[in-house]
Amino acid sequence: MKNGKLNGKVAVVTGASKGIGAGIAKEFASEGASVVVNYASAKHDADRVVDEITKRGGKAIGIQANVAKKTEVQRLFAEATKAFGKIDFLVNNAGVYEFMPLEEVSEQQFHRMFDTNVLGTLLVTQEALKHFNSSGGSIINIGSLAGSLTPPTGVVYNATKAAVDAITRTLAKELGPRKIRVNAINPGMVITDGVISAGFHESDMRKMFESQTPLGRVGETDDIAPAAVFFASDDSAWITGETLVIAGGLR
Repeated sequence: MKNGKLNGKVAVVTGASKGIGAGIAKEFASEGASVVVNYASAKHDADRVVDEITKRGGKAIGIQANVAKKTEVQRLFAEATKAFGKIDFLVNNAGVYEFMPLEEVSEQQFHRMFDTNVLGTLLVTQEALKHFNSSGGSIINIGSLAGSLTPPTGVVYNATKAAVDAITRTLAKELGPRKIRVNAINPGMVITDGVISAGFHESDMRKMFESQTPLGRVGETDDIAPAAVFFASDDSAWITGETLVIAGGLR
């Protein structure tokens, strides 16, 4: 293991069984952090991420927990600290999305997205606070360009991500005195398993985004992970409450 920027540190990454979360988990491990790969249901995928990290000489453990359920979040951190002894970084990446016209929005969809994307972020952060030590910590919220770009048919999803922006700025102020930094990464469209299974990778939405993006392409998970390392590391020691949009220049 090379002498990484995150040597000896411990990170919890929610929703890390695939996509952006998996990319961040692997990148953190390659920089020397021990990583908790949290997943809601995709145990097989989480095991694969852990396996990949350990094969490269890194340290990782998979822990199941639904971030929207307080008791499961408490268990997540109990198991994490049992495995690695402490927590230094939290990446709030777990998220769900669905696009539909306003007429089709239901209470069920609203609660599903807000429970995971907003309540989940709050519950996990609340529990993480008990496990950071006196030297503080770094929290990285994975928002979305959707919160500010506000594409049509995304009214509920966009609202959850706008809420994450507000949470990031609020908690940066609230937790700063405890040396806990809170920043956000807001990606544009990134090609992940979720995007592919939803068919978005071949959609008109993708074509529209690409045509409006100065750098002319959608993102890959590797475009996002290095920024998460930056926000976790001392390279960003005097940065908090910031939102970094990673979207090839799309605004």
